Amino acid sequence: MQLNPKKYNKVKQNIIQHCLIAAVVLASCHGRTLQAQSIEPLSLEKAVDLALQNNHLLNIKELQVGEKEAKIRESRIKAFPTLIANSAYQYNQNLSVLTFPPGSFGSLPLSPELTIPLPPEALSFPLNERENFSAGLTLYQPLTQLGKIKAGVDVSKSDVMIAEQERIKASLQLQQAVEKIYYGLLINLKHKEEAEARLELARIKLHDVESAWLSGKTVASSKAGLLAGVADEEQNLLKLVIEAEDFSADLRHITGLTADSLVLEEVEFRMESIPLPDSFKTSAANHNSDLMIAGLSQTKAEQARKAARYTYLPDLGLVAGYTYQTGNYIYPEHNPFIGASFRWNLQDILLNRQLVNQRNFSVQQTMEFALDAEDKLNSDIDKAYRKITLAEALVNVAQKAVLYRQEELKIQQDKEEGGLNTASDLLNAKALLAKAQADLLAAQMNYRIVLTDLKILAGE
Repeated sequence: MQLNPKKYNKVKQNIIQHCLIAAVVLASCHGRTLQAQSIEPLSLEKAVDLALQNNHLLNIKELQVGEKEAKIRESRIKAFPTLIANSAYQYNQNLSVLTFPPGSFGSLPLSPELTIPLPPEALSFPLNERENFSAGLTLYQPLTQLGKIKAGVDVSKSDVMIAEQERIKASLQLQQAVEKIYYGLLINLKHKEEAEARLELARIKLHDVESAWLSGKTVASSKAGLLAGVADEEQNLLKLVIEAEDFSADLRHITGLTADSLVLEEVEFRMESIPLPDSFKTSAANHNSDLMIAGLSQTKAEQARKAARYTYLPDLGLVAGYTYQTGNYIYPEHNPFIGASFRWNLQDILLNRQLVNQRNFSVQQTMEFALDAEDKLNSDIDKAYRKITLAEALVNVAQKAVLYRQEELKIQQDKEEGGLNTASDLLNAKALLAKAQADLLAAQMNYRIVLTDLKILAGE
């Protein structure tokens, strides 16, 4: 059944317009690649090293460790004596005066007729000057609070170890993220090889049909379908170009690279000997980051409870110092002193009881969290071990598929030399080989990701 010529011409015109648009966009993307100013050769190992050096999120984790270490030093300083320097200046509008009225100290009888009051007249003594100045140093050494300060230092040490474990966990996750992006780019390249071969195959088929149509051996509907097929293959190739740009942008962001174009090296893949699940569980019990964080959180909660109990004690400490003042005649000009300071807010006894209760609940929560982390870890190891077994099988099957497709391509190339096949047969074999290679890379990536998951769980 033939199409109406007018309808056919309209369909043909629309398809050609879409093909031209796709070709222009594809050429634009290709042009941007050719205009790249710098090309960076990159291996997987180099990408991982650059990510560990330049990734901002990992740098934040390292800075958090330094912040917690500074907190330890701050807590330790509180145990040392506190030296307080003070100084004051005052100008007095009115002066204090000590006055003794006549006879304040009695009287002196000299004779029955003569008595002299003591003092005989009012005496006035100024107690200060208009300008007063004082300065001093006070040294305070806490005694009963030393236990609480030590407990606070222990809490800060636990914070440092928790931050360090979080940094280690983040670095392992970062390495895995780099592997995913790197393999994603390699797989994308193979898919583009497949798409380019299929696009060329579609164009050859279109050319054959056009020749047959001109000679009247086929109908217009066959040509219209092949035009649509060419447009579909161009669209698929364009999607892969956009996907590659996204992968490259992610890789540049995570590694800190600034090159306009990246040339990826092939990854040397090898299977590893996988220990039994019990071996992983034994290693994980001592090195798993999540399990260690859970244990450290429990230790931290216990140390915080210990610090809260020290709050029951009164604040007792030694005091020593020196003061100097001028302008006040009552106090000495130079005054070194030594003594003790005692302070106890009895209301804190009731308040601290509730604080200790809060710490007890925190300890119980961290205990439950540690038990849950241990159960989840064992479950995740069993799950990952099942996945690694399946991943090994998938890699083996994908390797066989690539081997068979390579043999098939070799046969088609030999036939082409003898003129026994067409260009379509050779392009189809190349497309199938590229697809098999992409499937192999996907299987290898899956294997490495599952293996990395196992190592992360085991704390390796």
